[in-house]
Amino acid sequence: MKVGIAGIGKMGAAIGSRLLGQGYALTVWNRSPLKAQGLLDAGAQWAPTPQALSESVDVVLTLLTDEAAIDAVYGTPDGLLAGAVHGKTFIDMSTVSPAKPQDMAQRVAAVGATFLECPVGGSVGPAKEGKLLGFVGGQAADVERVLPLLQNMCKRVEHVGTHGAGATMKLAVNLPLMVYWQTLSEALSLVEPLGLDPHRVIDILSDSSGGPNMLKVRGAMLAQTLTNKTSAQVTVNVATMRKDLRAMVAQGQSTQRDMPLTTLALETFNQAAQNGLDDKDCSELPVWWLARAGKTS
Repeated sequence: MKVGIAGIGKMGAAIGSRLLGQGYALTVWNRSPLKAQGLLDAGAQWAPTPQALSESVDVVLTLLTDEAAIDAVYGTPDGLLAGAVHGKTFIDMSTVSPAKPQDMAQRVAAVGATFLECPVGGSVGPAKEGKLLGFVGGQAADVERVLPLLQNMCKRVEHVGTHGAGATMKLAVNLPLMVYWQTLSEALSLVEPLGLDPHRVIDILSDSSGGPNMLKVRGAMLAQTLTNKTSAQVTVNVATMRKDLRAMVAQGQSTQRDMPLTTLALETFNQAAQNGLDDKDCSELPVWWLARAGKTS
């Protein structure tokens, strides 16, 4: 099976590395060719356009920033759907609103190809090791055909329903983590008057019942950010978190579900963005809260 990847960000590069290590013939495309250089050095082939990518492989994986990027990469004159793609399979792994996979399934079917969604849970490390969680939406027969590929990327593949179901599951998985960043910020504001070393505070929280897996994995980085008041790297920026929170709130509204905590978290993150944090790593949210919004006066 020949596999293509459109969108070589951190996750695209990690998944590409995993597939090359598993012996897949891989072709890649990205707006910025430089970001794909590591995969090219490891044996991947380069496609000059999304159209050339889709015409040269059996399955295309897309990992794109947002819905506008999906429209551009799939639908432009040299996009993924522009050429001879009858019988090809497209698997979008982006985190988007549930309505988008439903729309894309119709657009892809119109050119005689198959569309699946498989947003994933996990970060770069699990992606390199094939230990992601995959939430698949689409027709069961289509999922079955690409299941070995999905299982090479994911330790657990869950077919949760038709198109849109995968996106819904991914939003649900992300929601507690998004809200946790705000609750963590407020927890830190309680202990700030104690004057403790941030590394010690994060270590205590990580070892407690209030410490989720994220804090255990990223605790050292977060403590360093609290110490330096800035992050040395950007893993997930605030803009991406706000995009996901907006999709969560919108999905709740569309299904008549009340989501007060998520709505309040979004309002706070919007305030952070207005103060220049949109392009900053999410670990800077507690820093901002402590410095600007964590005090009543």
